[in-house]
Amino acid sequence: MGARFFGLADLVRNAGFAAVLFVLLLALNLILNPTRFAPGNWGTLIGLAAPLIGASLASAPVILAGRGGIDISVGPAMGFVNAIVIQVLFLTMGISLPAVLIPAALLAGLAIGAINGFLATVVRIQPIVATLGTYLVLGGVTLTIVPSPVGPAPGWLKAMSASWSILPLASVAICWLLIKKLPYYDLLMAVGSDDRAAYTAGVPVTKVRFIAYLITGLFAAIAGLMLTALIGSADPNIGASYTLIAIASVALGGVSLAGGRGGLAGAAIGAIDIFLLQSALTAFNVSTYVLQIAYGAILVAAVVLTALQEKSAKGARAR
Repeated sequence: MGARFFGLADLVRNAGFAAVLFVLLLALNLILNPTRFAPGNWGTLIGLAAPLIGASLASAPVILAGRGGIDISVGPAMGFVNAIVIQVLFLTMGISLPAVLIPAALLAGLAIGAINGFLATVVRIQPIVATLGTYLVLGGVTLTIVPSPVGPAPGWLKAMSASWSILPLASVAICWLLIKKLPYYDLLMAVGSDDRAAYTAGVPVTKVRFIAYLITGLFAAIAGLMLTALIGSADPNIGASYTLIAIASVALGGVSLAGGRGGLAGAAIGAIDIFLLQSALTAFNVSTYVLQIAYGAILVAAVVLTALQEKSAKGARAR
């Protein structure tokens, strides 16, 4: 099962650059701040990195489905879930039970995924345009619900950014493991690789892509819970900041933005790389402007490397 999830051969081939970068950045961070990366602090470190990793994992399924399936509403969806859980359910309605808050968050994510999936696969609006509309709507609704930061979060949820920080990420991994054991996964990769050939072979392309949006919405909701755990409150402005960094992480992890190649393990490594880069540059007191430059450079480099890998693979198949 583990080998199927990580797909070690595919992971090395697709995310080799990200894996090398991970080793280098981890070594640099251990030198710069060994105390922060000591085993006793791993729970807190995972909690700090979890929202970015979660956003990257959420962004991957629709990208794998092809047809330019970049969902830029993942960040605002995280912010919307954050606002619903804290402001509406916890502070206004007084509900703190995880048995209520977690399903409510997941249903909100599935609803967002269904809307995006309907617009992109049934109405056939360009995915980036459809999700841009959702991005703007969710941003406005979130600001309406929570005009300014408010808190706190339930104690059990805040624990998800410390001692129990691995649980939300583990839940995403288990979900993806289960998906990869279903025939649906092979259909997803086939549609992402060549949707015309898949359609000719009888694959329900629209249905496969719609389900990919549902998975992205579900994972975005879990990422929203990770974000809520980290900040311990509701903040209407922080969710959207993860959108483009998550896409950069996915590309860095060797997931082809054209679809059909890569996986969630690579996306997670790409996100960890960016987190480690943030940590290292922060140790050097680098400004946020330089961080933005670094993100852009990483995205361009990752896309170029992925394109070169795809060109090399096509050349090898042609020979």
